[in-house]
Amino acid sequence: MVELRTLKPEAVASALDMAKRYRMLNEPDGAESICLDILAVAPDNQDALIVLLLALTDKFSESGLNPSFEQAREIVARLDSAYCKSYYTGIVFERRAKFHFNQGGPGSGAVAYDWFVKAMNAYGEALAGCDPDNQDAVLRWNACARFINSHPEAKGDDADHPEMLLDSFDTPH
Repeated sequence: MVELRTLKPEAVASALDMAKRYRMLNEPDGAESICLDILAVAPDNQDALIVLLLALTDKFSESGLNPSFEQAREIVARLDSAYCKSYYTGIVFERRAKFHFNQGGPGSGAVAYDWFVKAMNAYGEALAGCDPDNQDAVLRWNACARFINSHPEAKGDDADHPEMLLDSFDTPH
């Protein structure tokens, strides 16, 4: 096994900028690696946790939900504020909804719809506890609503879905 090198604490800010660039270049694995290096020397760095969470959810479309979905859930629990926990839970759910929708097949629209609803509920919780000038959760809520409204196949139904597709994830408080 190759031993990892330790990032110098004074390099955290520039490493975080690099992780953000890797995300913009659609290289979530690179962003994830950099964030793990940052978190090894600054375990509570909220910006690194958020970039890592976003990089993990970027991987849903390429690598599927496992293990990225569970890892993203664990990161949400490490966020400091109730607002961030709700908002980023919404992000994780919204991206999972899109994953299911894009998978296609029988019931995928209904499963996606259920995850969009969970995302919208999380964004609603974020709005209840945020600065009135912060409208990020409104923008995400509206994006979910527009997706549902423009994709008639993304609608709820009353049928029971397999538990593995609708595993519960209570929004952390």
